[in-house]
Amino acid sequence: MNIPSFSREKILKGLQAAEIANTEIESGIRLLFSPKEISEKNFDEVCRIYANLHEGDFDTVVVIESHPGSAEKKLPMPSFKYLDTPLGRVMANDKLRNDFADEDDDFFIDDEAFTENASIWHQLMMLQSTLKEFTVLDIQITDESPFIVKELASAIEEILASKNALIICCCDIPREASDELNKVLEFLDSDNISALMNYLSSGDSSVDGLGSFITGLLVAKKWNLRMEFPGLDEKRKNNKSLLHGYAALQKHSTFQT
Repeated sequence: MNIPSFSREKILKGLQAAEIANTEIESGIRLLFSPKEISEKNFDEVCRIYANLHEGDFDTVVVIESHPGSAEKKLPMPSFKYLDTPLGRVMANDKLRNDFADEDDDFFIDDEAFTENASIWHQLMMLQSTLKEFTVLDIQITDESPFIVKELASAIEEILASKNALIICCCDIPREASDELNKVLEFLDSDNISALMNYLSSGDSSVDGLGSFITGLLVAKKWNLRMEFPGLDEKRKNNKSLLHGYAALQKHSTFQT
């Protein structure tokens, strides 16, 4: 059973339990790494990252998803005016969508890769239970080449830096990939972008949604955000779901663009 079949009460109960369990609720979050699909198996962990969000925190949300090979356009953005979930209607941010379409030739308003299995459907009900009122933009990566991923990250850095927007990067990171994740974070910490791009194009990654994942890392690095993957510090043997994460403003640090 996945989240589209969950009731509002179930989602709110999960969020409340996660907030109580958190020793410190994070502030200044700008970016979430969330699973492509939210189900009973990973719901508790997803609640732990979404519990850091509160009503009024953001005006709009940009969801980044990877669908390699699913469309001719490299960076399509679905043309919907709104999306309806069991919790109500969410309007698209049409102005922001046009801003991206005007930014570079690889951005298109195109529905070819947009299906009922898109990750945005799984994020919306969590967002509707936390932020309440917001608009949304969905950006899909159909070509996970280094050039396209860097192009997307650059556009996000420029267009969203001064906007009150949350970025959600949809990707699945298996718990057994902790060594791989640590290595990738080391590349980022040492500014070894070439190694990061080689990792992206190597075909050796165990991350599902790799283009979205790398995009989030590049944006977080550019914005000088502090990245946290709580699963790296946890040894719960019976939990095989994602290593979720988030990127937040540095504590006692100036926000950089």
